[in-house]
Amino acid sequence: MDYQVFIQEQVTAIQSSVGTGRAINALSGGVDSSVVTALGHRALGDRLRTIFVDTALMREGEPQRVVELFAQMGIPVEIIDARDEFLGALRGLTDPEEKRHAITHTFYARVFGQAVRESGATHLLHGTILTDIEETVDGIKRQHNILAQLGIDPEKEYGYHVLEPLATLRKAGVRELARRLGFPPSLAERIPFPGPALATRIVGEVTAERLQTVRAATAIVEEELADTPAFQYLAVLLNDKATGMRDGKREFGQMVVVRCLDSVDARTATSVDLPWPKLHRICERITAIPGVNRCLYDMTPKPPATIEYV
Repeated sequence: MDYQVFIQEQVTAIQSSVGTGRAINALSGGVDSSVVTALGHRALGDRLRTIFVDTALMREGEPQRVVELFAQMGIPVEIIDARDEFLGALRGLTDPEEKRHAITHTFYARVFGQAVRESGATHLLHGTILTDIEETVDGIKRQHNILAQLGIDPEKEYGYHVLEPLATLRKAGVRELARRLGFPPSLAERIPFPGPALATRIVGEVTAERLQTVRAATAIVEEELADTPAFQYLAVLLNDKATGMRDGKREFGQMVVVRCLDSVDARTATSVDLPWPKLHRICERITAIPGVNRCLYDMTPKPPATIEYV
């Protein structure tokens, strides 16, 4: 595949579709949405409004990090604070599909829909990739960014057209595009991070307190495993609790699962055989998080498991 030709084809297609109008896109900081942002900026310049929706579900410092990184590339990013809306929509929900639906509805119908109306945009640029479409259509799990493939007409429901420049590519192809677009390795090679963010890494109800716990565990796992060539690594907060001891007293504490996986395109994956000293260090640090007294390493491949838990 000639990636330079692909880039020019997508830039031309965006220009043709949007015409003299305006477009909008949501940037999460992951490689998919980042590549779409760069393509859209090349095609439309200041007629593309790029926003970062702070859902309260992101990693520590993520909104500010994304804004600063894209400012260095000359692309302005606007932060929308929607933390209360998302936490409110997720309150009391424990079913994985209900949680994903709540996030999708809150994002498109409320927060992002309002931003679209305010901007006057007629088109939305989406970072959908081929694996997202396949997993949703096959019923494996619903991806938050799938609309038309589920029979949702975005023009009728939300008032805008959706453009998906990456819909024919898998993750490896998107990373190569990022390199060709001049992204730094810290972004081009960044491990996948789901659109619903840390909500996919909390089994059971998503609350501010539980988010704080999984956010701390995520920071530890990403720091400890940054030197591995793994495709993806993550921390998951389970809904179960276990008896433990802290400061000589009995504690009924939370359980965190660590995942570290090798994969090419996320369709299949196998666990990485991490060194015992590394696992011991991760366990020690995670069980130092207040309220957590168990740390488990999940070795289940995909299939039968999926990479994420929710």
